[in-house]
Amino acid sequence: LTQDHLDFHKTLADYRDTKKKFFDSLDKTAFALTNVDDKNGGYMLQNTLARKCTYSLKTMADFRATVLENTFSGMLLRINEKEVWVSLIGKFNAYNLLAIYATAILLGEDSDQVLIALSQLTPVAGRFQYFVAADKRTLIVDYAHTPDALENVLETIRSIKQGNQQLITVVGCGGNRDKGKRPIMAHIATMLSDKVVLTSDNPRDEDPETILREMEAGVRAEHQAKYMTVTDRRQAIKVACHLAKAGDIILLAGKGHETYQEVKGERSHFDDMEEGKLIVKSEK
Repeated sequence: LTQDHLDFHKTLADYRDTKKKFFDSLDKTAFALTNVDDKNGGYMLQNTLARKCTYSLKTMADFRATVLENTFSGMLLRINEKEVWVSLIGKFNAYNLLAIYATAILLGEDSDQVLIALSQLTPVAGRFQYFVAADKRTLIVDYAHTPDALENVLETIRSIKQGNQQLITVVGCGGNRDKGKRPIMAHIATMLSDKVVLTSDNPRDEDPETILREMEAGVRAEHQAKYMTVTDRRQAIKVACHLAKAGDIILLAGKGHETYQEVKGERSHFDDMEEGKLIVKSEK
């Protein structure tokens, strides 16, 4: 459970309790599966009549997994003592894959067939989608638009990057959405990146400069030298690409699969990967 949809639910507690209603509504013929590594996992199971099942990467559970190897091309997982190579990466995807595996087994599927199916999954557009330029600068486009998602993708990149590779992040926050996450997003970005460019991401009816100021409030004193603000997203991506040296990693966070920028009720075409590729290819 993470900080998302709070423009609708208003508080994390309301969001949590809304999700819990799904578990509460299950009868004894069903099963309820939760992640016990999430502090709300046990809470979800408190009042359900369903068979209670758990999964974890960290502790004892009905279904366990371990990340044995993590690279840009995929990861090696051990799931309930069987190994499988998958084309998705990062601990957050390990949790997702373990949940899929557990659900399939609980529905009566064969373990080996489930693992084969997992090994054949491919990433979707905008979810850790990457491109390596001729000079080995790596562009990564990810839909990470919540604090938890941004932290997950940055931690994943940090676990993979090598030597003196810099991690440069471009990130913004949407207008007319949860304002509480704005300073948190900037804090996470500046804490886990070498350099950060704060920019616009669908400002909608809000003033982009105001959104950026609210984000800046989350940057701690020790990280002030790490970041800059560039209101125009296209220019922000250009700045990040110019800051990157051969071999560095540029994360374009927040838009992912989206192919538009929304300003004052109007949507114009904008694709993070398109923009990034144009820049790094023109500079070779």
